[in-house]
Amino acid sequence: MTFQATDLHDIMRILLLINFGKKHEAETVELKARLDKFLDCYHCISREDMENSLKEMENEGLLTIGEGNVILTERGVTLSREFQGLLFKREPILEIVAGLTDGSITSLIVIISAYLGGIAAHLTLFAATLTLAAVALTGFSSLVLGGKTEDIADLMSLRNLMESGLHCIPEGDERDKSMSLIATLFTVLRKEINRSNFVSATISLVATLISGIIPIAIFILLPTPYNLIISLAFVAVIVGLFLVRYRARKTGVHWRVTLIETIGIIIAAVLVSLLVGSG
Repeated sequence: MTFQATDLHDIMRILLLINFGKKHEAETVELKARLDKFLDCYHCISREDMENSLKEMENEGLLTIGEGNVILTERGVTLSREFQGLLFKREPILEIVAGLTDGSITSLIVIISAYLGGIAAHLTLFAATLTLAAVALTGFSSLVLGGKTEDIADLMSLRNLMESGLHCIPEGDERDKSMSLIATLFTVLRKEINRSNFVSATISLVATLISGIIPIAIFILLPTPYNLIISLAFVAVIVGLFLVRYRARKTGVHWRVTLIETIGIIIAAVLVSLLVGSG
């Protein structure tokens, strides 16, 4: 199947692919009920349209039809995950990367500043609490508001592209039905994306706090020089093992390239912050 929706069955295939469960198989009756519940409309899709679409998907090698049930093939599973990631925004790559980066940079700045300035533990704790809270809340609000705006804009562009293809349907009844189904689909997707956006921003907030609190706590609680060595080692583990590995795996970029980029960004951010703070 192509990405561009040009008829009713293209829309049906997308709906079916994004509504398979984690086991990638479902009873036919259960699948119809799942579609109706997803669209919050029990008359938008007929049983005949769904069965015809399932047969087309079987011919394309996306699934196999058994006795009253359907099972996605390996190609169908891949396509299902791609559509879910595109339409639901359920892969919080940016948010996790942003959270880990913000927390790591903040903890580095606090630790290095406290060490070079010889700041007492209680003052370090006070400064760390304010700084980390400000960074975490700023990142959370930016992702909620900015991410929501960007996701909705992407969603509207995607809807316009799909509707443009559906305008070419010669049959008037099928064209109207397809346009109505697209409108219903994107109304549901908008609600799903709003929910996913809030969850992703919350994940970023938690990632920022965890990657920032632990090294700062180690620096405050342990004696010198072990506090500096262990806290910086912890930051290095967060950056190397989690941030670089996760980003490289999700983006398909070689980990060495990702590591160089990440270290360069963190070093630049820390140096600029220290220079501004000492000015």
